[in-house]
Amino acid sequence: MSSPFVIQNTTFDPGEQGIAHLTVGRLPSDTRIQINIHVYRSTEPGPTLLVMAGVHGDEINGVEIVRRTIAHGYFEQLQRGSVIAIPLLNVYGFINFSREVPDGKDVNRSFPGNLKGSLASRVARTLTKKVLPLIDFGVDFHTGGRNHYNFPQVRYTKNDPKAGELAAQFAAPFTLGKSPLAKSLRKVARDAGKPILVYEGGENQRFDGFSIEKGLAGLRRVLAAQDMIAEKVEPEDTLYFTQTTWIRAARAGLFRWSKRSGHAIRRGEPLGVINDPYGMDEIPVVAPRDGYIVGHNNAPVVSTGDALFHVAY
Repeated sequence: MSSPFVIQNTTFDPGEQGIAHLTVGRLPSDTRIQINIHVYRSTEPGPTLLVMAGVHGDEINGVEIVRRTIAHGYFEQLQRGSVIAIPLLNVYGFINFSREVPDGKDVNRSFPGNLKGSLASRVARTLTKKVLPLIDFGVDFHTGGRNHYNFPQVRYTKNDPKAGELAAQFAAPFTLGKSPLAKSLRKVARDAGKPILVYEGGENQRFDGFSIEKGLAGLRRVLAAQDMIAEKVEPEDTLYFTQTTWIRAARAGLFRWSKRSGHAIRRGEPLGVINDPYGMDEIPVVAPRDGYIVGHNNAPVVSTGDALFHVAY
């Protein structure tokens, strides 16, 4: 028989579902910052999956993916195991259309956190202490940053067989084996033996239906592969990569891409141009190697050194 889950002062026995509310801080206005944690438990023992979004508050596609799983009852008929769903971790960033929290800190560079630290550190510590001990694996939904579009992709910790298996089950269009960043959720979870996939799709502050659908489909494939739902889910092909590089702007100007994320490219192939604003100069942007574009910059005005294309190979 599975043990009860206790999150803050709320207990969830096998077969139960509900919401735990965690207060992680307050603003100078005395407004409390609260995280809502949705818990779904089967009566049958099995693994516990964390489904989470909104670590960066302006990355709305991920919030919408987890919101839909809750609204459409994805986890209400689990065959076995449990799901912990957090649609929005960085509440302050969400309210303020911001990646960060008030002091400029990034929650995903603040793990394992400190309850006496900044708001980012307290949010990270709350997740580390209250939620991570309960899970076996998870999926963390993200998008590209400002003006940067990411083609739907999963990033997993290379040389971790459990993470690799989970990534294969998710089967996003692109799968990237990457080492976790220091002080990230994926790094702290890996050190605890709990693989976390990072799903990237679309860009911040903008819904992208294609990325949302690919994220939902991948999550259902994981649930089916783990025998947590009875539904039969069709397998999907994925392309695997272990290396990435950035193509950066050689000069400032007006940037127009002719190839975008999802496309295969060949060395020397033109990918776009940078013009000066006066109609005098045009600098081609060419592929330095063969590969696939997994992310591109949608900003029409760029500075020297700005990232234009993210290429995986």
